[in-house]
Amino acid sequence: MPLLTAKERRFAEQISRLVYCNPFVPERIACEKEALGDEFTETPPVWSLRAGVETERANLAKLVEHVEPLAEALRGRLAGGARADRAELILYEDVILYTLYQRDRLDLQKTIASALEGRSSPGPIPYWKRFKRAFDHSLSIRGVDMPSGHDAAQIFTIFFQIRRAFYHIFSAIVGGSLPAARLRASVWQSIFSHDLRRYSRVLYKHMADYTTLVTGPSGTGKELVARAIGQSRYIPFDTASERFTENFAGSLHALNLSALSPTLIESELFGHKRGSFTGAVADRAGWLEVCRPLDTVFLDEIGELDPALQVKLLRVLQTRTFQRLGETKDRRFHGKIIAATNRDLADEMLGGGFRADFYYRLCSDIISTPSLYEQLADDPEDLYNLVLFIAKGIVGDEAENLAAEVEGWIQEHLGREYPWPGNFRELEQCVRNVVIRQSYQPRSQPRLDAGERLAREVRAGKLTADELLRWYCTVVYAQCGSYQAAARRLQLDRRTVQAKIDRTLLESIR
Repeated sequence: MPLLTAKERRFAEQISRLVYCNPFVPERIACEKEALGDEFTETPPVWSLRAGVETERANLAKLVEHVEPLAEALRGRLAGGARADRAELILYEDVILYTLYQRDRLDLQKTIASALEGRSSPGPIPYWKRFKRAFDHSLSIRGVDMPSGHDAAQIFTIFFQIRRAFYHIFSAIVGGSLPAARLRASVWQSIFSHDLRRYSRVLYKHMADYTTLVTGPSGTGKELVARAIGQSRYIPFDTASERFTENFAGSLHALNLSALSPTLIESELFGHKRGSFTGAVADRAGWLEVCRPLDTVFLDEIGELDPALQVKLLRVLQTRTFQRLGETKDRRFHGKIIAATNRDLADEMLGGGFRADFYYRLCSDIISTPSLYEQLADDPEDLYNLVLFIAKGIVGDEAENLAAEVEGWIQEHLGREYPWPGNFRELEQCVRNVVIRQSYQPRSQPRLDAGERLAREVRAGKLTADELLRWYCTVVYAQCGSYQAAARRLQLDRRTVQAKIDRTLLESIR
């Protein structure tokens, strides 16, 4: 008898795609819909945190209901001598992996919570043996050579990493807008790459070699991104002790470069020898030396780094070696580096303040955090959800009442078009101000010139093609002073330029 019926094969193919796809991209929803057919429940296109609580997706429960009996049925057929080609066996493996992950998902979450709360037990992981028995039962069938050669401890390790990554991304990067969704998907790729199969085969051993550069305006959560990546790294499972070899909590070492002088930065990063400078009364190991192989050093405000220190850090990225201040002995850096900046490093390079060779060592992986203005421009209704998330951390059970109060105040006094120059950090302070004083006074903002206003609207994706052309023609006409000159610059007919001028905008520019 064949291993899979045509219907089972179609379902298994979608489960296989779900096992390896990025959970924060539209592909996941498409796979769920294809797998469930008429049973699929329509859901929002963005998987995001709502009201501070992770809610189970209805479709996930339905998938598990179908996958578990299929997994056992296929296992019985293989044990009974059913013939299967390589492609069918890979589908079977993926169905089993999906089943095993869903069975242990909540226990993995408890392990994560215990570590974050400092309650990790020094004893073995209690559900490892259960997992191992289920793994062997399903993937060690006499007479059947599984093509992927999965190892139980390796799969258990990957499951723990996947659960950690989902938790850190889902709980830290809040927002139902498409810019927020794209950010979550991008962070997932920084952890696993775009190909989870390749990652689980070989890339997991090499991700420390990829430096991640996080760019974006101040207050947009760059450190949250760094923390999500740093605390979601691969941590091997030791079968002898039945424990993970390291605790992920506390594995991120953050250093704000703008808050320190060059000498202190050098000492903090590289360490120093006694007597190497005034105040160096003893030998000291820096963050690069303290950092264990599975740890991460986060360098915030990398755009502020002195060019001389850029050279020293460039050597670390190139050779993985460094020297303490005042020493000549080479020491080895084993961890991963994540850097962040709110500066335009391209402009900094043109101005000579940032070395191009250093930049090209930093940019093997780049993540851009969207502004709060961009997020709300895409989904204005998300303001309530963001305020509610903040309120949960301030007043707990009173959060819904406070969120409604704050959102109403914002709509009445700031309006939907308020640009939130301080981004999410400013929104947090707005909520706190309304709690204390029932008001919030933004700092005065310099009026944007027409070019800056145009750039902001373009970044937010708010203009139609015709509006964009009208605005740009008006800005160029105001600069040139005549239709003929503007037409030459725009390479358009003079009459077209004249027809596209927005008189209201022109008056505001003048």
